[in-house]
Amino acid sequence: MDIILAPSAGFCFGVKRALDTVQKEIDKKTRKIYTYGPIIHNEIVVKGLEEQGVEVISEETDLSKIKPGVIIIRSHGVSKKTIDELKSYGFDVINATCPFVQKIQKTVNEYDKMGYHIVIVGDPEHPEVQGIIGWIESGKYNVISTDEEATNLPFKKSEKVCLVSQTTFNFKKFEELVEIINKKGYDLSCLNTICNATEARQKEASEIADKVDVMIVIGGKHSSNSRKLYEICRAKNQDTYFIQSVKDLDLSLLQSIDSVGITAGASTPNNIIEEVQGTCQKRALNRC
Repeated sequence: MDIILAPSAGFCFGVKRALDTVQKEIDKKTRKIYTYGPIIHNEIVVKGLEEQGVEVISEETDLSKIKPGVIIIRSHGVSKKTIDELKSYGFDVINATCPFVQKIQKTVNEYDKMGYHIVIVGDPEHPEVQGIIGWIESGKYNVISTDEEATNLPFKKSEKVCLVSQTTFNFKKFEELVEIINKKGYDLSCLNTICNATEARQKEASEIADKVDVMIVIGGKHSSNSRKLYEICRAKNQDTYFIQSVKDLDLSLLQSIDSVGITAGASTPNNIIEEVQGTCQKRALNRC
């Protein structure tokens, strides 16, 4: 049985940077450590940090009842208002927002001040998108993810529009939506803000899924980029399966196949990927 592992599977730059930031604070052993929301979308990683004393603060938390310490902004980012509020309660704020996301926040803030209407391609409920919205001071924005939403944007042709994307959005779908919006005749500034690593990961996953018998996608159940990988692979290969760890792997899937592909979302640790790959290798050897 051939086992093909996607070269870019696993942590991206922004995720690794955020986790390194948390670990540096843990190693100091001087202050209480919080993260604003899960630092990344991987439950196993977050649980591991909690076991080291890191506490997750949610949006619903009453900050006045929390002992101030260092609070690390999650990799997905938050609004400027949230950062200012955290500082006002005496927290030492460390911003671990992915630099690519920070660039989008800065972009929409600048274009908003120039009078542009902001259009964000992405999931309106995703924390990254919610954080980006928080940098649009005028409140003039739309979030879209479908052809229908792109077609029905309620702007006049003379409207100045700035188009950005959630960093983990499906690249091919983004291109489709841009094509629809381009035809509407706006004064359009289109910025492809999908992370290069995301684009490469999606391309690799699609190519591998197209040539293997079974495709395995590893990621956190709340991970947007992992879910996108699953959707992309599933479109190429109906025998695509989404798992969080090797515990979720149904070994019967590997019983009578000649090849399996493995990819993983940007929040998936290498040790989990290696466990899945190793289990597949053992299964292949047992069949010999």
